[in-house]
Amino acid sequence: LRRVGPKRGVGAVRRSFVALRDQRAAWRSVLEECDPLMESLGNLGEQMNALSRVRVSDTPLRAFPDLQERLQFQLLQAVDLLLQRLRDRMSCLQSIRDSVGGHVSAALQLYQDSADGLDVAVATQRSSVAPSLADMLEWLQDAERFYRRFLQRKTLLLTLRRDDRAQLEGAAKAWRSLDSPDAEQQITGEVITHLSHEPMAGRYYIKSASPICEMD
Repeated sequence: LRRVGPKRGVGAVRRSFVALRDQRAAWRSVLEECDPLMESLGNLGEQMNALSRVRVSDTPLRAFPDLQERLQFQLLQAVDLLLQRLRDRMSCLQSIRDSVGGHVSAALQLYQDSADGLDVAVATQRSSVAPSLADMLEWLQDAERFYRRFLQRKTLLLTLRRDDRAQLEGAAKAWRSLDSPDAEQQITGEVITHLSHEPMAGRYYIKSASPICEMD
């Protein structure tokens, strides 16, 4: 097998950071789309709760004996629509996570293939303006673990039942509890922006990747 040179391994790591930067924007965009959908689920849960406490027979609406059932049916339909829209966005988040995981795996494999020709001192050398290769590899692995957290959101969505009013009411709060702003800042903040910028003269030129998915 042809041995991969250290220079190529470093280039692969930098390309992974570019992909991570580009997919971060897509990730945030999808999560921002999910927030109002989860709030709407909570509102529907509240409406279903309020409807369940109403005795139509004791109101002027008793002339419409099937009104309560019809309203309940409409609310359940609205819940189904929101859940489907959220499932679509979970598919997009999974595509982003898979893309990040693929880039990280490829970078680690190239590094392993070139490890024999890479001096340990070189791999761990850092400066005031550039992290070491070892640092970058560790950050990539941290990033992959961060994006795996989407499974918690997917699990939450799968446990939501259309007829569980209390669960629907608390959906938005449960969703927000999965946010990790500190973790995201640690792995996708200034470090990624710095590393994924076009390198200076004499180094690699890294082209930005396209977003992995787009939502209508």
